[in-house]
Amino acid sequence: MEIVDSKIAAYCQQHTTAESPLLLQLNRDTHAQVLQPRMLSGHFQGRFLSMISHMVRPNCILEIGTFTGYSALCLAEGLTPDGKLITIDINEEIESFASKYLQNSPLKNQIDFRIGDAAKIIPTLTEVVDLVFIDADKINYQKYYDLIINKVRIGGHILIDNVLWDGKIVNETARDKKTVAIRTFNDYVQQDPRTENILLPIRDGIMLARKLT
Repeated sequence: MEIVDSKIAAYCQQHTTAESPLLLQLNRDTHAQVLQPRMLSGHFQGRFLSMISHMVRPNCILEIGTFTGYSALCLAEGLTPDGKLITIDINEEIESFASKYLQNSPLKNQIDFRIGDAAKIIPTLTEVVDLVFIDADKINYQKYYDLIINKVRIGGHILIDNVLWDGKIVNETARDKKTVAIRTFNDYVQQDPRTENILLPIRDGIMLARKLT
């Protein structure tokens, strides 16, 4: 399902600040060399993530799901001078590819890239988190959300990607595990008294939640 008309999407991208040369190269190389390049945040969503990060001015960002590092680089742009971004991915095969681009960034010293199971790593974190981006396995979205919620400061923000799932989320006949998991997760966030939220029809859908208590 095309959530936004393709001409409208193209027009929006044409009127969005361009990618940096590093991000442009990462975008191209991901599409040329990596399986499932559609998982990349890309130009338009990347600029949105950067804008949110600049608005929040986080001292600590947690990203669950690094893929090739594009979204991490975008989010890191808004860090405070002494801030850091922790990004976690379970896929060891992507480590060297992503690390190359993260290390080529002027913000490399502020990025902590970890390979492993986020469900096991998150409980070990002692940082107070200002901004979270969840873009990992869809079945475990609710698990990640519950693991990080008490580590996020009051007033902090949580971004969750792919919450419209190619429009399948509103297709009542779609009953596959991932669609059902995302649908259940969206309802869970909507009913969570700890946050207020807005679901944005950006690309494949981004849920933005702000922690209240």
